[in-house]
Amino acid sequence: MGKYGLIDLEKHFAFYGAYHSNSINILIHMIFVWPIFFTASLILYFTPPLFGLPQVQLSLFGYGVVLFFNVGFFLVLIYALFYICLDPKAGSLAALLCAFCWVASSLVAGWLGFSLAWKIRHLFGNCVLAVNLTGEQPESIHFSYCAMLGAGIKRRIESVVLVAQIVCWTGQFIGHGVFEKRAPALLDNLIQAFIMAPFFVLLEALQTSFGYEPYPGFHASVQARIDAEIKEWREKKLKLLS
Repeated sequence: MGKYGLIDLEKHFAFYGAYHSNSINILIHMIFVWPIFFTASLILYFTPPLFGLPQVQLSLFGYGVVLFFNVGFFLVLIYALFYICLDPKAGSLAALLCAFCWVASSLVAGWLGFSLAWKIRHLFGNCVLAVNLTGEQPESIHFSYCAMLGAGIKRRIESVVLVAQIVCWTGQFIGHGVFEKRAPALLDNLIQAFIMAPFFVLLEALQTSFGYEPYPGFHASVQARIDAEIKEWREKKLKLLS
């Protein structure tokens, strides 16, 4: 059965679905939405921990991973809990994907940092003799090295995120402009669009691949709402043009 208010899945799904009724546009979003979520988690990894919470250190695939309970973590937690409230089954899968993005983005951040650190260590080692000839102390050398390392890691992460975000957002805008021929949902309700996008594409994939429904009659009910909203939008568009 349907739910009401904030966790009304039919309402949220119909809102987002009214802007994504073209099959090619839906496919484009299936490809690009979760990478946007992942790269956003990647850049938020570098926000400071909140409330003095301790960090967690793990070892994955031979790399040390440090998990911070920061803004990125709490945003992922909010997304995950909201999806579970919308639909316990598919929401649990979405929550696992959110958690995966959080951990994997931390791993990638650490990997990029390790790769850059390795290069700088070689540069640092080659430059030690020359620096010592100038009379600098080891402490100042170490400080300069750390500053170079931190700045380099930040630039590399920002470059990765920037390229991924540009590609993914460009693809989605092309989907709306060329195939959907309707502006994205975020122009009408930014928060709802951002929150629902990952769950929408997951539900679409589950429905297309396995015929999944959160409950019997869900897709028929939602499709009726989507058709009604699209019809209303077209009528408003005709009135504006007339």
